[in-house]
Amino acid sequence: MIQIMGTPFQMTNLGNFGNVERMIIQRMHEDPALHPYRSMDEFLFEVHTRKNIIDSSIGMNDSEMEFTVFEYARCNPQYWHLTDTGGFWLRGDVQPSNAIRDIYENSSLYAFDCSTACVIIFYHAVLNSIGDHNFNLIFPNLYLYSWHADSDLGLHNVYTQHYIPGDVVYFNNPDFHPEIYWLRGENAVVLGDDTYFGHGFGIMNAQQMIETLNENRRPQSTQSAYLLDSITRLNFNHLASITMLQRGYLTYKKQQMIIHHNQTSISFIHYLFYLNQSLTL
Repeated sequence: MIQIMGTPFQMTNLGNFGNVERMIIQRMHEDPALHPYRSMDEFLFEVHTRKNIIDSSIGMNDSEMEFTVFEYARCNPQYWHLTDTGGFWLRGDVQPSNAIRDIYENSSLYAFDCSTACVIIFYHAVLNSIGDHNFNLIFPNLYLYSWHADSDLGLHNVYTQHYIPGDVVYFNNPDFHPEIYWLRGENAVVLGDDTYFGHGFGIMNAQQMIETLNENRRPQSTQSAYLLDSITRLNFNHLASITMLQRGYLTYKKQQMIIHHNQTSISFIHYLFYLNQSLTL
């Protein structure tokens, strides 16, 4: 359900939206959970950014970026420092917006796993939503590694079976072959109409994703891969609000803890488990 300034959104007001936007709004409307907005601009920001997530996913699918494990990750040294753990540190002499765009423009120079791919897609989509100036102010210290992300991206988990285009889901492969550990699962962006983009897999429907993972299980395994009842999502309302604010406080913004787990293709929930373990030590 969509609610704007306390009033239900009227689904008759879809004439000015394109096909993708209408699909996004329809799925939001059908969601049993409430999607509240303080203004029409805030609502439109989410719809627009979700469309950009879809576009960025398709752009990655059409690129020459490769899937790989952290040990063999690579990036363009003109924009990023490659760490020993397979992460990408933003160089101090380049703009964050240019570095994110370079991943798409010089895609053959990059290789990373599917969790890192989702974070890159999110950053690229937000950049296309808010523009270079705002992006560079909000995200000055980029580090790409697994699900690590700037706090203002607002990544969070929602337990649900109702997926909206622009969400990220996880296809879990609990009985993965130990010699093909990078297929323990696949993070995939919801594109709509039962299609998903997973880095290294391409664009498939849910059954094709599951069948691909099932082909890489332990010998004699009878436990099928399956789609988790949860999604990873941006905090769209937070992003919309901070884009309109003065950003002087960013000088003091607390940086997120970095967890170098070396576990390729883990879900966001799995990453949060590692993060919480580190916080309790």
